[in-house]
Amino acid sequence: MAKSLRRTPLYPLHQGARFTPFGEWEMPLQYSSILQEHQAVRQRVGMFDISHMGKFLLRDPRAIAALQERVPTDLSRLQPGQAKYTLLLNEGGGIVDDVIFYIGDGEVRCIVNAATTAKDWAWFQKYLPASIDFIDESTTQVLIALQGPAATATLAPLSDRSLGEIKAYRHAQVNLLGQPAWIARTGYTGEDGWELLVTPELGEQLWQTLLAAGVTPCGLGARDTLRLEAAMLLYGQDMDEQTTPLEAGLDWLIDWQKPDFVGRTALLVQKQQGIERQLVGLELVGKGIARHGYPIYAGAQAVGAVTSGTLSPTLGKAIALGYVFPEFAHTGRELEVQVRDRRVPAVVVPRPFYRRPR
Repeated sequence: MAKSLRRTPLYPLHQGARFTPFGEWEMPLQYSSILQEHQAVRQRVGMFDISHMGKFLLRDPRAIAALQERVPTDLSRLQPGQAKYTLLLNEGGGIVDDVIFYIGDGEVRCIVNAATTAKDWAWFQKYLPASIDFIDESTTQVLIALQGPAATATLAPLSDRSLGEIKAYRHAQVNLLGQPAWIARTGYTGEDGWELLVTPELGEQLWQTLLAAGVTPCGLGARDTLRLEAAMLLYGQDMDEQTTPLEAGLDWLIDWQKPDFVGRTALLVQKQQGIERQLVGLELVGKGIARHGYPIYAGAQAVGAVTSGTLSPTLGKAIALGYVFPEFAHTGRELEVQVRDRRVPAVVVPRPFYRRPR
């Protein structure tokens, strides 16, 4: 018998949506149309149920120091209320997951990808001192992403605290609808926005209140097109444990001055010897949409493969991410993508494909 898919606590509120399997979860793919939901986030405000994501809390004043010794990014100057995007690596320098650490007063919260929750838990158990109080909140808390240029103005009337004082990559404890909530000014769409961590009961109230306020509910379809326009990588598709930060263009997360972190030795060797493949952004010049796994060519030579691709609703162009041999990775390089039975011209372009207006 096939294993039944898991559902988030907000599942009953998503009736009418079209669902899709996503790892172990049954998740909304779209409510109206991917295009409408995408445009709602780019132009106004949309919301996503992302309660399937893993949620860990390291409740110990020593947690930040322990993490500092094990992740590639410098965390030493972070203060309570700040957040940092970084990576969990294996000994070979491969990416176990990409995560965000939210620094609190004597504690660190970590939000991880849904499909890697168990693997990430094992990583923390392996590398952090056993004495650190490590709490898995994944099944007890709801997480809602409110994203778009009108996100702050939409959330402000529900909060007892001025949101303007909470800058990007900051977080805080507030009251929403008069009840305790944890909010962070982070997201996965390339827009301004908030992630709201609350109890399931408050999550239901917030979802219904935001829906009544005209916020567009959005599914995984729009989430994927939005993140791809912003060139945000999807774990398991654009990177995995066989991918290093140097190959994925995430070397900016590495502090080489740190005396040690998991994977440092392997990455130093790769840095000295050079990488064999490099992530690039592609814009298709001809008609066609690149999809995961499609081969990339330079003339008759196969030089790589697409990892993510879509027709960008904002730009009106087909865009993609993919890995190619480093000698073919420079901006302006003309390549071709094999789309079914034909080759479609493409060019290497800078990332991200889209930047929100300032």
